[in-house]
Amino acid sequence: MTKGNVLVIGNSGVGKSTLINAVLGEECAVTGYGITGTTQELSIYENGRIPFRIIDTVGFEPSFRKASRAVRSVRKWSRDSAVKEERKEERISVIWCCVEGTSRKLFPDTIRIMAKAVSMWPSVPVIAVITKSYSLPERRENIMMVHEAFSTHKKLFNNLKRIIPVVAMTYRLNDDAFAPPDGITDLIEATNDLLPEGIRASETDVARYKMDRRRAFAHSTVGVATASAVIVGAVPIPFPDAAILTPLEIAEINTVSRIYGINKDEKLVKFVDSIVEVGTVSTAARAAVNALKSIPGVNAAASAVNAVIAGSIVAAIGECSIAAFEQISAGNRSLSETEWVKELTDSKLSEKFVSKASTVLKRYNDAQDPKKLAQLILDVFFR
Repeated sequence: MTKGNVLVIGNSGVGKSTLINAVLGEECAVTGYGITGTTQELSIYENGRIPFRIIDTVGFEPSFRKASRAVRSVRKWSRDSAVKEERKEERISVIWCCVEGTSRKLFPDTIRIMAKAVSMWPSVPVIAVITKSYSLPERRENIMMVHEAFSTHKKLFNNLKRIIPVVAMTYRLNDDAFAPPDGITDLIEATNDLLPEGIRASETDVARYKMDRRRAFAHSTVGVATASAVIVGAVPIPFPDAAILTPLEIAEINTVSRIYGINKDEKLVKFVDSIVEVGTVSTAARAAVNALKSIPGVNAAASAVNAVIAGSIVAAIGECSIAAFEQISAGNRSLSETEWVKELTDSKLSEKFVSKASTVLKRYNDAQDPKKLAQLILDVFFR
């Protein structure tokens, strides 16, 4: 299968590796799927589901003089692939210029270095990727600054096709708020659209891949929320009906909805409330909590039991949210169908929930830290 090549350039610490993991699937880069390139400064990553491989470069340093090593490695790759017939499959199709949203003052110098590095490709389309773009209010300002910085380099500016702010992994803002992965599926679609016509994936294949990535991002959000719930549950306070988890659950559900592109409005608020109502104060929730607290043969401290219960409830509600928002984004359900989602949530807190949480309790040991306990919960609930 012929594939396009996406060259990724940017300063050290800009988050290129995290971006690549988010686009290709975390398992690709983490498990060492990268193939060492012709120079030690470049690596290639790919998977079998999208029509482009990603060429990762060594990070540029902030100053032009210190960036010369990275610039040379990119220019050498570019020159060799452009001239040598046996390396024509390595020719660049799209360039991702990565700039960090939290370091706006570096935009002009960064783009000046990028322009020098990719000058061998005068007509290759460019996407400016603003990484670590957590602050929604600052995105507009960041986009304007990147646009202005690019405009000082005519060739690079003429090739600039998109400016896409991204968050590559779930970022915990505080105890009850998360910045979800964002912009990644837009980047995948935009890159596919800019590939040569004979290489592009079909709209159906891209849509299916984007849905799979959204599901993975949603699972990562549920993982972060579950770890937070474990910490909340371990605090020695009364825990009769799980209502203490309400702010965390609302944040989790809203974050998952954003991952699936569902904007906040009055219907979404009612929909979220429907899930939370069943998951925290309903008969099903209380019955599940009481059943777990009375399991025979479980020798765990009360705080441990509460931690497992809290984490399990948040994991189950996360599981329910993913299922619900996938159906809504596919057009099979609507936000108006609150009775349906109540039934779905209730089913997630049924006998299967008690069985799964019981499995976690029986595998639990007192030495487990919150992250490991959260992972154990996720392994049981999402296997």
